[in-house]
Amino acid sequence: MNTLSRALPLAASFLAALILVLAPCRAWALFGSITVADEIEMGKKFDNAVRAQMGFVDDPEIVAYVKGVVDRVATALPPQPWAIRSAVVAHNSMNAFAIPGGYIYIFTGLILNVDNEDELAAVIGHELAHVTERHVAKRMDQMRFISIASIAGMLAGVLIGTKGGGQTTNAIGQAVATGSMAGAQSAFLMYTRENEREADQVGINYLLKSGYNPDAMPQTFELMNKRRWFMTGDNIPSYLSTHPGLDERISYLRDRIRRMPAETVAREYQRAKFLRIQTLVRARMSGADTALAYYNNKPKAEMLCLDFAGKGIALERLKRVSQAEHEFETALACGENDPLVLREAGIFYFNKGDFAKAGPYLQKAGIMNPRDAMSLFFTARLMAERKDFKTAISTMERVVREVPEDSEVRLHLGRMLGESGNLFEAHLQLSYAALYGRDKKNTNFHLDRAKALAGTEEQKKRLAELQKAIGERFESGVQVERRSP
Repeated sequence: MNTLSRALPLAASFLAALILVLAPCRAWALFGSITVADEIEMGKKFDNAVRAQMGFVDDPEIVAYVKGVVDRVATALPPQPWAIRSAVVAHNSMNAFAIPGGYIYIFTGLILNVDNEDELAAVIGHELAHVTERHVAKRMDQMRFISIASIAGMLAGVLIGTKGGGQTTNAIGQAVATGSMAGAQSAFLMYTRENEREADQVGINYLLKSGYNPDAMPQTFELMNKRRWFMTGDNIPSYLSTHPGLDERISYLRDRIRRMPAETVAREYQRAKFLRIQTLVRARMSGADTALAYYNNKPKAEMLCLDFAGKGIALERLKRVSQAEHEFETALACGENDPLVLREAGIFYFNKGDFAKAGPYLQKAGIMNPRDAMSLFFTARLMAERKDFKTAISTMERVVREVPEDSEVRLHLGRMLGESGNLFEAHLQLSYAALYGRDKKNTNFHLDRAKALAGTEEQKKRLAELQKAIGERFESGVQVERRSP
């Protein structure tokens, strides 16, 4: 379970993935009439491609928190024909985007740059409104006589231009876009001002209904507007590129909020849990030097126990181990009952090779938060280091139940099973590890080894489940393998 983000591959590979996503789709792209079933199919394939090509955060604490905010906002939605699914993208853009079929992606840069949970929820509400109002599907439905290649090229152009950041990738996006269709059609997948206004109006309704402060929406837009002038290159908030007329939208949102009951606008902003998650994102997902500078510039009187742990994480990433240890000891002195402080201290001492110190912290963190898969993951690895494979395997299997598609978790479980002598299960898990890591060659290698070892009906059933997962992942029209960073 890698607590650091994986690098985003080149834009060209993402373009290839998108072409593969849309190429197998049926004739709806040629003749209009986008149905809900089409959106669900497109959403699944697009999500598969995104996961193959973009770096995702796998810390269960961060993922579960963001999912909780998304789920809370989603309770305000009218009944939907699909479940709302969320993921956290490891990228510093102040961004989020949703796609047909109910998938929403929140960038770590958004978490780092907003001030509270309400502002995060405001962006989520706006993006979910694009989904519920079917803006992308409607735009595609309007363009009746276009080719699949044109749709693929245009969608790729929009995403490369707005998600890659910087002048070079924007130029690539524009080139792909204008080369695919005539000028007037070149931006057909971009949201219109009418789309944005509707998403604001519907999104703020979702924000209100889910109990957040509605003023968070214009506040977030103002924050984005300000950051636009102080950031360049990859740091430009790409959210602005596809969300036009921000000043006008802030104005009419403010006007609407002025007519709301005073008690609604006075709702307290939710910050406590948000700030804890923001600390983890800053310490692990932003640049180590940037994170350290943040903590060095923060007044000592304002430093929380978890902040000292965050500073320790940044120092460890910079290989300044003795200084990192000092910060972790400071964090433990005031946060001995904070499960996140305990977890991070346990991980630090595990990585340092001090298993005697790591064990008690990880164990206590796991007791205080039994669903913290990260604590369990390192506890299992600690048991394996001590050659207690029975306990290690049992604990890692609990982690698999929490994060079933984590490649590193499956890899360590496979190794533990192999060392314990259970070769069938070892190859099965190693095949899953390669599958979720987008390594088709090793997926099939370990699948073949597992096949050769399968003897019982239960083992054959497990193999059938694995083969089904492989088919869905590699043979569903998206056969793109993850590239090395």
